[in-house]
Amino acid sequence: MENKMFCYQCQETAGGKGCAVSGVCGKKPEVAAMQDLLIYVTKGLSVVTTALRTEGKEISREVNHLVTMNLFVTITNANFDRTAIIETIKRTLDVKQELLMQLADKEALPEAALWNGDETEFDAKAASVGVLATENEDIRSLRELITYGLKGLAAYSKHANALLHDNEQIDAFLQDALAKTLDDSLTVDDLVALTLETGKYGVDGMALLDKANTEAYGNPELTNVDIGVRNNPGILVSGHDLRDLEMLLEQTAGTGVDVYTHSEMLPAHYYPAFKKYTHFAGNYGNAWWKQKEEFDKFNGPILMTTNCVVPPAESYKDRLWTTGATGVPGCRHIDGAYGEVKDFSKIIEQAKGCPAPTQIESGTIIGGFAHEQLFTLADKVVDAVKTGAIRKFVVMAGCDGRQKAREYYKEFAERLPKDVVILTAGCAKYKYNKLELGDIGGIPRILDAGQCNDSYSLVLIALKLKEIFGLDDINDLPLVFNIAWYEQKAVIVLLALLYLGVKNIHLGPTLPAFLSPNVANVLVENFGIAGIGTVEDDLHLLIGEA
Repeated sequence: MENKMFCYQCQETAGGKGCAVSGVCGKKPEVAAMQDLLIYVTKGLSVVTTALRTEGKEISREVNHLVTMNLFVTITNANFDRTAIIETIKRTLDVKQELLMQLADKEALPEAALWNGDETEFDAKAASVGVLATENEDIRSLRELITYGLKGLAAYSKHANALLHDNEQIDAFLQDALAKTLDDSLTVDDLVALTLETGKYGVDGMALLDKANTEAYGNPELTNVDIGVRNNPGILVSGHDLRDLEMLLEQTAGTGVDVYTHSEMLPAHYYPAFKKYTHFAGNYGNAWWKQKEEFDKFNGPILMTTNCVVPPAESYKDRLWTTGATGVPGCRHIDGAYGEVKDFSKIIEQAKGCPAPTQIESGTIIGGFAHEQLFTLADKVVDAVKTGAIRKFVVMAGCDGRQKAREYYKEFAERLPKDVVILTAGCAKYKYNKLELGDIGGIPRILDAGQCNDSYSLVLIALKLKEIFGLDDINDLPLVFNIAWYEQKAVIVLLALLYLGVKNIHLGPTLPAFLSPNVANVLVENFGIAGIGTVEDDLHLLIGEA
């Protein structure tokens, strides 16, 4: 049977091989086709910008932002709006044509840099430029691994850009790497090297975003977050974008409307700057995949600031709003360029007429253990390690998801010996962050650094411990990695860890479908990458006892 589409960029891809009829995420073939074409024309644009840089010409911030946003639009669970993606393709082609006119040497440009079809040609072109257009399985695997890493890097860059932080070196690399995925002269070894270089810029991208967030909102601090509800109507903010949240909090102040976070927005509560908003009520619900149930019960409008949107049920579709890279057909979208204040008046007006949220749980959860907060506890942590009170740290960062196999992570956390501490970031934590695991001498056994990009904090913490203990190798720390992945931001975190020399990472619940057997073997042989086993076996292997 001929494929209607082909996508295997997320962990839940059909059959662990690839979505060929319709996306598990809800993406239809006609949307998948336009996402494939958007990636193709963005690679073509990147060929041109890279060539212009070689000629000594500067690329504008607006063009850099366009490339970044285009990649973000194609991340899993971000944009399901075919019409909006088509308009983005048209804009990208227009920008590429303008830049082509500035290029002195157009010899040897690949077809992607020169193609300029109109909308009537889009579907036919998309059918010829998707993932399977690269016939060699290993080359295809590495090209996709790099592209998915760049999508994750683009997501982090976008959030920094929204706070008016840019890094031309990151943008130049991102575009150069995209261009190189079109280069048929590159060998498997060349692409493996480019994969690790992508990890290097992944570290730089996370550092850029960390700087942008902390300069704007302060360093995260130990915080107890309410998970109950109040009696006022509310707006629920999901996704990852802190600048969108800040603008919404400003505009809802004094209106009688409370603001709640959902999923990866939970860590916003850890930043000092957000604590001045008395109507910043707490966190509602859990990880992204439970949103159909939880959004229905929230009763008020929901603002999706980035990816992790599930095509909504009719019961709340009229209450779902999107902004930034996110798009859902039939849902209202709020525009706004970087540096501009978005107008949230319509979503606020809708909220005023809605009932208060239905309570689904109560109590508090603790977080805020990013690098600066944990550095203040460094002496206490080091003493606990030296005395044996803390035997080991296990990094359980990453993503949550729908598959029953992910219950492994909850059970693994529950069964960890009481002298083991979990370091986490990202929505993977929702499998265990509400468990009563206690503390070790006042140090909580679950240390949540924040969002997926705050895996950077976990890296800094590991490097600090390496320094304190006088070790030459990060792998000599009492630290193991048991990471859950779902989408492309987890890919760039993984590549960043590999670049830093971290070995023996366990990745689950399945290894990525986009890794060919040969590429997977490279990762296994050079970095010790492994899948997960049973909880009992992995406890014995990683911790030393069942």
